[in-house]
Amino acid sequence: MPMTSIGDSVLRAIGGTPVVHLRKVVRAGDADVLVKLESVNPTGSYKDRMALAMIEGAEARGVLRPGMRVVEFTGGSTGSSLAMVCAAKGYRFVVLSSDAFAREKLLTMEALGAELRLVPSDGGKVTPTLFQRFQDEIAVLANEPNTFWTDQFHNEDAVRGYMGIGQELLEQTGGKIDAFCGAVGTGGMLRGVSRALRAGGSYARIVALEPASSPALTQGRGGAHRVEGIGTGSVPPHMADRPYDEARSVDEADARAMAKQLAREEGLLVGTSSGLNIAAAVQLAHELGPGKTVATVAVDTGLKYLAGDLFSG
Repeated sequence: MPMTSIGDSVLRAIGGTPVVHLRKVVRAGDADVLVKLESVNPTGSYKDRMALAMIEGAEARGVLRPGMRVVEFTGGSTGSSLAMVCAAKGYRFVVLSSDAFAREKLLTMEALGAELRLVPSDGGKVTPTLFQRFQDEIAVLANEPNTFWTDQFHNEDAVRGYMGIGQELLEQTGGKIDAFCGAVGTGGMLRGVSRALRAGGSYARIVALEPASSPALTQGRGGAHRVEGIGTGSVPPHMADRPYDEARSVDEADARAMAKQLAREEGLLVGTSSGLNIAAAVQLAHELGPGKTVATVAVDTGLKYLAGDLFSG
């Protein structure tokens, strides 16, 4: 939405996010690194794009109607986004989440009117077992009357919603993108951006990222980690046909260190998954060298993680 326009609801404020050029965390002589700041979306996350696309897609198909409730399981950002969209549209929203995720996210979902149901984690970590518990419980919820499950891991509307990131990047860079990298949770973002870049004539190298402790894409196995929103421990359906050129793993410690460095040197406050994205982008920039451009996304804001240990010490 242009700055000169007035939206008819908060939903019209989704998208149109800025891009910044990193100056200090990238070594001299390396490629340019551009970061799209998705924290500018209403709930501070790129999941707003997906939530709006899933709800409006369901409305258009007639599978979501006034008086119905919406359900989903989520680490928090998707839940906040769906809670915001449902509040604006008048739907009841029931969300499954867990103590493995930032308390700020859980409180945000409740503040936006969601009915929050917590599923216990294994020691506060994101594990394949936790996602199995989510799947078992959502199957029961989804079969109850008058219910629409957004099913973000299989929802093609989610991919369509994320295409806006790629389309905006093409416009903002004049099409000059040599590589794009992004961490995989549902895989919808990477698939959507890849689709948009290819449709726009870009031959950018698409690099899928994951935590090194849960290398489902690179080694075919899951594992425990603390990078919220990504690394479910298995290959998500949106990634099954490999809509990327390469998959890489990044150490969680490197992602956390990058998040701290970005805050202190670039004035950019992001969470661990964004730190992971940018750590990989910086490495790609070193490999590609001068005259090239690497793009990635800051998926949300570090304000969601201040109560945890990310920025302590």
